[in-house]
Amino acid sequence: MATPTTLDRPLPARAPHAARGGRRRPRPAGWIFAGPAAVLFTLFFAYPLGASLLQSFTSEDAGTTRWAGLGQYRRMIDDPAFLESLSNTGLILAAQVPVMIGLALAIAVLLNQSWLRFRGTWRAVYFLPAVTTLVAYAVVFQVLLKTDGGLVNQLLGAIGLGPVDWLNSPAWARVSLIASLTWRWTGYNAVILLAGLQTIGKEQYEAASIDGAGTLTTYIRVILPQLRPVVLFCVVTSTIGTLQLFDENYVLTRGGPDDATLTPVVYLYKVGFQQLDFGYAAAIAWAVVVLTGAVSLVQYLIFGRQHR
Repeated sequence: MATPTTLDRPLPARAPHAARGGRRRPRPAGWIFAGPAAVLFTLFFAYPLGASLLQSFTSEDAGTTRWAGLGQYRRMIDDPAFLESLSNTGLILAAQVPVMIGLALAIAVLLNQSWLRFRGTWRAVYFLPAVTTLVAYAVVFQVLLKTDGGLVNQLLGAIGLGPVDWLNSPAWARVSLIASLTWRWTGYNAVILLAGLQTIGKEQYEAASIDGAGTLTTYIRVILPQLRPVVLFCVVTSTIGTLQLFDENYVLTRGGPDDATLTPVVYLYKVGFQQLDFGYAAAIAWAVVVLTGAVSLVQYLIFGRQHR
């Protein structure tokens, strides 16, 4: 057998750069692409967030900013207007979110039926309100609900019912706000729930039918437990939106009448931009953040644990 020559022998593998004791040269491409986004994030999100948190611990006295500690937060506890805004938000949340999610679920079930014609068109129709800008649809509801000459009162008059003071009565103002929110967001949640329904295979319905379960029992015992994560997502996002409610009630009623539709964010706007009390406004903003996180966490722990 012939002995291999030097030319026939394989070349030794080149040692990695790190094994030769050198350092790997940084590649600037990642920093170049991420740099603008990082700068914008810092300037328009991180810095304002930190500045508002710092400002919530300060107050202004005769144009001089001074450190107030937790004074602004203690002030909220004794502020009847802020407590009223929390009460209004809780009432709207308890009434509007369950009704909206229930309607959205019913619409999603209907749109998921194979016998329904023009399903794509119906999905677009139900989703269209979510595309409408917040201020635009609030103005439309303001026109519809006018006491004198509003279309809703005209329809009520046509069937012999007296006009309703929708936006100037505390009780009816809350009803009007809840109705407007339900109109806008029901279709949005219905499309999300429909996507969840379409992930459930037909064999689930067939198995329930073979076991003798009716339509209602199938949805309650088989479909809804599998749809729980999607329902949880809709409930949490709807709750967050309600706790941050501003556009609709500000355009419709300016938080009135008699603070009946006043919410923390509307009150924050009045304190910060009308009374120019920015320290207290920043404290209210952070109170809303903490409240939103706490409520969302409680909902996740309750419904998420049941799902697991």
